[in-house]
This record gives sequence, structure tokens and C-alpha cells, in this order.
Amino acid sequence: MTLVGTDGVARCPWGNSAPDYAEYHDTEWGVPLHGQDELYERLCLEAFQSGLSWITILRKREGFRRAFAGFVPEKVAAFSDDDVARLLADSAIVRNRAKIAAAITNARAIAELDRPLDDLLWSFAPSEPRPKRPRTMADVPAITPESKAMAKELKRRGFAFVGPTTCYALMQATGMVDDHLAGCFRAS
Repeated sequence: MTLVGTDGVARCPWGNSAPDYAEYHDTEWGVPLHGQDELYERLCLEAFQSGLSWITILRKREGFRRAFAGFVPEKVAAFSDDDVARLLADSAIVRNRAKIAAAITNARAIAELDRPLDDLLWSFAPSEPRPKRPRTMADVPAITPESKAMAKELKRRGFAFVGPTTCYALMQATGMVDDHLAGCFRAS
């Protein structure tokens, strides 16, 4: 069931829980996103979110952008041990050594791809829309066959911190799938 926010807008329930969420829901979540740097950023942010609230990541997003050189993979791929130490001391981001290492590993993996990151990730988007729009958040899966396949292929190509749940969250965030609930103003 969607909720009508205090502003009178019908959104997916999570989109009304905080102003940051409403802005993200209304302008980004589920909107098709393309571009290497943009998709690399989202891949990194979804990995950093693992085990945390998405609101934490949204509120630290500008800090992440500064800390990770605007999420330009070529720049992050060149990060050294000194950069890792700098990141671990940066309170503007989530200071998790494994997630920081994954962001650097993934930037390096992008450099080794035989096709653009955009093409690789979007190749896992379902070819057909879901036959029925989800009515409640309980109807929205956390993992799909496509997200399992994406995770497997990314891991095969040297990416880290890209399990099927993270991959599905990436697919939702970047519009590869549309999980806006029935009744939400963004539902197509």
C-alpha cells in the first residue's frame, strides 16, 4: 500500500519516511541511469549500504563523492595504501575497510572490462516488465534470477561486494527494474 505524504503526494511508503527519502524516491530511484561513472557510483553506494540504512548513505553521498574522486573509476583505480588510510579516517563516509577495498577493486575491474560497464550491467535488466505491479513492499523481491546472474558475472570479472541482494538494489536504483508500488505517483 502506498502512503500519501504530508505534501499530499502518493509514494512508496519508504519515500515518505524522511525528506531525504522523498527527494531520492521522486527524482532518482527507478529512473534509468546510464554512464560509467554514474553506474560505478551507484554500485559503490549500494555496497557501502550493505548492513546499513540507505538514509545513512544518502546523507553521506557528497562526502563519498569527494572522498572517491567523483567516482571516476580511473582515478579510484589508482588509489594507494595512503588513500585507504585517508578514507578510513574520513568521517564524511562509512569507514569500513572491506567496503573501501571493494570500491578500489571494482574500479580496477572496470578498467579490465572488454565491454562498457553500462552495457554489462544493463544486459541483466529483465527484457519483460513484471506482469503485475507490486502492491506492498512485501511483494518486492530482494533477489531475482537476474540479480543472481549479475552478481555471478561481476564476481567472475573480479568485482567485490556484489552479492545478488546488492545487485538487485542496484537494478532498482538505476531503473533496470521498476519496483514502484501500485498507486505510487512514479508507477508507470
